Amino acid sequence: MTSPAHPPAEPAGRAPRRRQTSLQVWLTTVLVTLALMVVGTGALGAALLSHTTTAGNRLVDGILPAQRDALRLETALLDQETGIRGYLLAKEPALLEPYERGLASETEAARRLATVPDGETGVRGDLAAVQEAARAWREGFAAPAIASVENGSTPPSLQTGKDLFDEVRRRIAAQQSRLDGIQSDARTTFGEARSQRDRILLAMAVVFLLAGAGLAVLLHVGVLRPLALVRTASQRVADGAFEEEIPLRGPSDLRALAGAVEAMRQRTVAELIASRRNAERLDRTATELDAQAVELRRSNAELEQFAYVASHDLQEPLRKVASFCQLLEKRYGDQLDERGIQYIGFAVDGAKRMQVLINDLLTFSRVGRVQDARETVAMDGPLDRALRNLMAALEESGAEVTRPDRLPDVVGDPTLLTMLWQNLVGNAVKFRSPDRAPRVELAVTEGPAGTAAEPGFHTFTVTDNGIGVPAEFAEKVFVIFQRLHGRETYGGTGIGLSLCKKIVEHAGGHIRIDTEHREGTRIVFTLPVAAATPASGTDSDADSAASPEPTPAPVSTEGNPR
Repeated sequence: MTSPAHPPAEPAGRAPRRRQTSLQVWLTTVLVTLALMVVGTGALGAALLSHTTTAGNRLVDGILPAQRDALRLETALLDQETGIRGYLLAKEPALLEPYERGLASETEAARRLATVPDGETGVRGDLAAVQEAARAWREGFAAPAIASVENGSTPPSLQTGKDLFDEVRRRIAAQQSRLDGIQSDARTTFGEARSQRDRILLAMAVVFLLAGAGLAVLLHVGVLRPLALVRTASQRVADGAFEEEIPLRGPSDLRALAGAVEAMRQRTVAELIASRRNAERLDRTATELDAQAVELRRSNAELEQFAYVASHDLQEPLRKVASFCQLLEKRYGDQLDERGIQYIGFAVDGAKRMQVLINDLLTFSRVGRVQDARETVAMDGPLDRALRNLMAALEESGAEVTRPDRLPDVVGDPTLLTMLWQNLVGNAVKFRSPDRAPRVELAVTEGPAGTAAEPGFHTFTVTDNGIGVPAEFAEKVFVIFQRLHGRETYGGTGIGLSLCKKIVEHAGGHIRIDTEHREGTRIVFTLPVAAATPASGTDSDADSAASPEPTPAPVSTEGNPR
């Protein structure tokens, strides 16, 4: 699979892709644009609301109160004119109350009109003109009229008063007309500001709707559709359509994800193809193994047939050759010279050695084929039987054999273990030193040469004081028919240690010569530990008490000449 540290390779057969903008860049750009839109539209909306509020406040808080105050001012002046005319006609001081009230109202209305913002052009000038005309009317008519009533003098001309007050009315009308114009302009400005605000807010809503729709389209085209294609293709691959390619669509990071999935698919397909090829090879190997097993069974059957022929048909002519040679020597021995008798002896000896060789080969071939018992064996029993079989050779050579009081239990075949002990002890006696009596020491050790014992195995040693084996021949002596000495020096067929090796390895152990031992020869071998120790009744005494005693087939004790 493609390493995460490297970008996935471009699938074969596809044109190199142009560098694409990643989804993160897309979304960042959209979000930044939306943020700018929000900030811009917010500022614009605030400005519009401020403009509309300003226009409304100007109309409500400035112009409309000014119109009310102008009406109050006009009413106050009319009350003054009405009070003066009534006072002149009735000459009652009580009738001056409207005049006095009008003066107070005029002062209050003028004070309020004086607070109109400076931006309202002409309002204060009109107020000053009205106040000036009112002052002229009061000085030219109202004050002299009151004084004439109080002093009994001739009052001023009513026409003069009327003319002066008409000037006041004209100035008030001009003021009211100006305020009406300002009010009309303010209403128009407020209406335009409100309309502009509504249009821009609607445009902002449309822009936001379009931006949301654009973002939805972007997500669909840039994310959802590529993910749906990858998901669909991946599901097809998961369903078994391994030839389905994962499409590379959308932004660069989604393309990288799809590329990684595609690389994983290609790796999976490659592994699947390799697995199928391996399965096919395994099938062919199994077929070949089956054929070899059939051939092996046929070969074993032929080997069985050969063993039968070797044990019966081949030995019969040898016995006849030996018998007739002996008859020739017995009947015609007085007629033969010394050389003829020697030739007959060679023939008889050759026939006997051929019989021994055939028997040894049969014994070698039976290991693991005829004798293949797997049971717990107390090693004292096979050793006792082997020593009884070697009793004559031991007494003749004066050999001394030392052994442990009790040997451990192992897993193996009793007959094969008897052959093992018989060949090893027989070799130790046979290849003795000519200047000293043979001594054979049998032992169980924790491990040869000071090493730790192999787990699950017992380690046995057979040590003698014989002629020894040079280190360079430590492996050669276990090869069948390999000899280190001539037949005239040490007899035998050269198969004894080969048979020992086959017996030990068939049981699962190992056998070797300890090359560190210098005085004589030390053979080390291992055998599997028994799972459970048998009862003490299965010792050598019980074996010797059996009747008749199960003696193994004759085994050559000649061993491998060293």
